[in-house]
Amino acid sequence: MRIEKVAVLGAGEMGHGIAENCAIAGYEVWLRARRQSSLEEGMKRIREGLFKLQSKGMIKDANEVLGRIHTTTELKTAVEDADLLIESIPEIFEQKFELFAECDKIAKPECIFATNTSTMSITKLAEATKREDRFIGMHFFTPVVIMEIVELTKGEKTSEETLKTCIEFLKTLKKIPIVLKKETPGFIVNRVVAPTSVLRLCIIEDGIATPEEVDATYRKAGNVIGLFELWDYLGLDVVYNAMKYYAKALSPEYEPKYLEKLVKEGKLGKKSGSGFYDWSKRPEIDLRKATDRVDVRDFVFLEINEATKLVEMGIADPKTINTAIKLAYGRKKGPFEVAKDYTDEEISKRLEELAKKFGKEIFEPAETIKKGKLRELLKNLD
Repeated sequence: MRIEKVAVLGAGEMGHGIAENCAIAGYEVWLRARRQSSLEEGMKRIREGLFKLQSKGMIKDANEVLGRIHTTTELKTAVEDADLLIESIPEIFEQKFELFAECDKIAKPECIFATNTSTMSITKLAEATKREDRFIGMHFFTPVVIMEIVELTKGEKTSEETLKTCIEFLKTLKKIPIVLKKETPGFIVNRVVAPTSVLRLCIIEDGIATPEEVDATYRKAGNVIGLFELWDYLGLDVVYNAMKYYAKALSPEYEPKYLEKLVKEGKLGKKSGSGFYDWSKRPEIDLRKATDRVDVRDFVFLEINEATKLVEMGIADPKTINTAIKLAYGRKKGPFEVAKDYTDEEISKRLEELAKKFGKEIFEPAETIKKGKLRELLKNLD
């Protein structure tokens, strides 16, 4: 199928970036938001981004690209002639389901529906429509124009033709598609780091360390951004909604009670001016606050463990998982490459200690690690 017109639903952090990226690639784009103020803010950020790219010689004419982007608050106007629809609204299942059901009545039969969800079931969202074969997960990463990776996830009824069309579409956006063999909550990137979200909340809830102490320790270990600092940047409401979904789909142990309090207080991170940090100016993490009460290897072991579970489930092979994590986080090594530095026994023992200490079954070691067979997975990396 030939894609010429793209409808992007949602003009927030992800939506405006997706629209900008599609327009740069030459597509005619309709950007839709429910509120005119959201559209204006989204277009302001698109203009700023395009003229910045023009000043760096990365695009020739920002105004020409802007001419390909049209805005509307009317769903019908955005969707009726689209060849591809990309949804990028908040991570609330009911809202997404309702929107897709409405769009299904408006869009032409051959239009492909894509959701930018980072957590949810593609199969269940597709049930809102009568085009389950033309429904797919297309998860971009922020900042969209810069990040190369996009995760592609089929639902149970998504056709191979739809997958191939979307792979070719993403290549025209100069993206690297990471294709999952089958769907799972959180896909690859967010799923691998999901248990570390629980750990960081356990650390502050139990009074082991403050968010800044955790971040100072994490950054002192060579990471470019702290764990809580990253959450503030992404938006605590986004993180909260994702963990709420995991709590339903994976385990109640993902229930983000601490985050719920912050979100209810309107402390959403950078976008609201405060979260774990004050964002009236860029937070400066005091590395002198690094503490030995936090072991960065615990986060590493949890990532290795969850990545191993994804292989056991048949979601993706070790090489694909490594590539996804490296592209998403700008790392030199993926979890399975890092795993080479530790023995199965060392990883398994520490995971069991964490599970017992915090009372979390999701920290328990994967069967492959328990049985000392992780080395066998690592053979296929090179």
